[in-house]
Amino acid sequence: MVVQEFTVDLDKPLVFQVGHLGETYQEWVHQPIVSKEGPRFFESDFWESLTRTVWWAIPVIWLPVVCWSISMSVRMGHTPPQIALMVVCGIFIWTLLEYSLHRFLFHINTKSYWGNTMHYLLHGCHHKHPMDGLRLVFPPAATAILCFPFWNLVKLFSTPTMTPALFGGGLLGYVIYDVTHYYLHHGQPTRKLPKHLKKYHLNHHFRIQNMGFGITSSMWDRVFGTFPQDAKSGEKSR
Repeated sequence: MVVQEFTVDLDKPLVFQVGHLGETYQEWVHQPIVSKEGPRFFESDFWESLTRTVWWAIPVIWLPVVCWSISMSVRMGHTPPQIALMVVCGIFIWTLLEYSLHRFLFHINTKSYWGNTMHYLLHGCHHKHPMDGLRLVFPPAATAILCFPFWNLVKLFSTPTMTPALFGGGLLGYVIYDVTHYYLHHGQPTRKLPKHLKKYHLNHHFRIQNMGFGITSSMWDRVFGTFPQDAKSGEKSR
């Protein structure tokens, strides 16, 4: 008996379809469809609305939280140089978290129904529809939930007075990441560094999807050996 291979209908809500792809999901999701118009995820208009976020909502929502968090450490008596150092350390922590999440969680291999479904919601949709401008930044509701474990993570290795500024720095790193990510897909950079980052990230989408996990920087790719060889060649030729 021959089992007919499941085919996704792009004209119908996708989220509860992709799980049926089974072991073929990974191949399917890494064949990008280049269109600024994204697919529908859910039948429900409410749940659908939660998957769509305009890029400017990220700084509008989260920069006030960054300022409030940093101000807590200021009120606890830390000097401006100390605050600046803690914020920079928080940003640095975020860069490692950015790389680790992208490499080890967002690019996990799945084949079960619910594994495929969750992966598609988390990151697979971005690889399938990389130019979908309303699904390039992380939905604020999901970010708000993730702020709690991140705060507790920072508390593990810092003092009560340092935690707010370190957290604020990490959250600022996230804002920079999400805005940068949107720009790399839809901006037209003219300067050398942004042009390099755009080329580097689009290389991850369209050529070597198991390498080049950094968004705001290629630093951790270099440290952990996931810097693409063709990117190294390109650097030498410049």
